[in-house]
Amino acid sequence: MEAYIYDAIRTVRGKGNKKGALMGITPTELCAQTLIALKEKHELETSHVEDLILGCVSQVQDQAANIAKTAAQHSNYGDHLCGVTLNRFCGSGLESINQAAAYVKSGFRNVIIAGGVESMSRVKMGSDGGGMFIDPAVAIPGHIVPQGISADLIASKYGYSRQQVDEFAFESQMRATAAEKEGRFKSRIPVQDINGIEVLSTDENIRPSTTSEGLSSLNPSFAAMGAMAGFNAVAIDRYPEVEEINHVHHAGNSSAIVDGAAIALVGNEEAGQLLGLKPRYKIRAAAIHGTDPTIMLTGIGPASIKALKQAGMKTSDIDLFEINEAFAAVVIKAMDDIGIDHSKVNVNGGAIAMGHPLGATGCMLTGTLMDELERRDLSTGLITLCIGGGMGIATIIERV
Repeated sequence: MEAYIYDAIRTVRGKGNKKGALMGITPTELCAQTLIALKEKHELETSHVEDLILGCVSQVQDQAANIAKTAAQHSNYGDHLCGVTLNRFCGSGLESINQAAAYVKSGFRNVIIAGGVESMSRVKMGSDGGGMFIDPAVAIPGHIVPQGISADLIASKYGYSRQQVDEFAFESQMRATAAEKEGRFKSRIPVQDINGIEVLSTDENIRPSTTSEGLSSLNPSFAAMGAMAGFNAVAIDRYPEVEEINHVHHAGNSSAIVDGAAIALVGNEEAGQLLGLKPRYKIRAAAIHGTDPTIMLTGIGPASIKALKQAGMKTSDIDLFEINEAFAAVVIKAMDDIGIDHSKVNVNGGAIAMGHPLGATGCMLTGTLMDELERRDLSTGLITLCIGGGMGIATIIERV
C-alpha cells in the first residue's frame, strides 16, 4: 500500500526571542492555525482524520502534556481526533511524516496529519534537560560535546574554512531573499493573534542586507565554550588527528532560533476518495542512520544514501534536495558525502536565513520542497536533517 502526501502547510517563522513577533502566540495556537488553514483550504471533513502526530523537542511548559492532543482539541476537528507527540530532536518534524507513512502503508490508518512545532521564544532550547547532556556517567564516556563544538569539529577535521562557511551562509540569505520577493513559499500562512489580527506574514529572520564583509566580522560563537569548558579537549581526545579546533561558526552561519509550526496531510489512496483530494506526492523511502555522538552531525550523508538504496534510486535521480542548515559546515559535509552540487540544494535558502524551529523544521522542508518541485515542474526530492546525539534522517518523495 502506498502512502501519499496530499498537502502541507506551515506558519511563518518568527524570531525566537522576547522581541520576536510570535512570542505572544502559544505553540498550541500555532499548531491550531495550521490545522484550521488546512481544513478551510480543502473544506476538509475532519471526521476522517484519525490521528495527529507532532514533533516537538522541548516538551515542557507550554509544550508539555502531549501538545499534539492539546492542539487537536483546540483545532475543533472533533473529540475523535487523537494526538501523539514525539521527539527525535531536530529530525522530529520529518520523523512524524515517516511514522504517519508507516501507519498508512501498514493499513493501520487511512488519514493522518503529521508535522511539528517549536516555540523557542517561549520554551528555551535545552529547558527539558536530559541525561545525555547533564549526567556525567553518560556524557564523559560518550565524549558528548555541544552541537556548536561538533560543527566546528567537522570544519576542522574536513578542512572547511571560515570563508567557505560564510560564503554558504551568504548564499542562503540571498536565496531566501529572492524566494520571499518572488512569493515562492506557497505552503506558508501568516499568523494571527487572539483577535484575528495578523501579527506576522513573512519569515522574520531573513536578512536581505547581509554582506560577506558583515559575516566575516562576526566573532565565533563557540570558541570560549570550547576552551574554558574543556570541550575542545574532549573533541580532540576522540579525534586526535585534529590538532586544534578551528572555530568557524557564529550566529550568521548557524541556524537561527525561531518559532513555527507545520503539518502535512498523509494518507492512502482511499483517503483521497474520502476527502475528495488528489495526492501531490508519494513517499518513496524513509531512512535513519546513527553516527558517533562527538562529531554528531554527520548522519545526513549515510541516511540519504540508505534512503536512495531503499528506493532503488541513484543520487542523479533526485531533482532537488532540502538539507537542514543546522550549521554551514554540516551541509557542506553532507553535499560532499552524497556527491551533489549546491545548485540542487536548498534553492530557496534554509535555516541559516529563515530559522530552525526544532520540532517543525523537517515538515517545513517537506512543504518547501513540494512547492518548488511543482514550480520547476520536476519530480523527485530528498529531505534530510542531522540530529543531536549522532543521527541522521532522510525521506524521498516523488510527485504524483
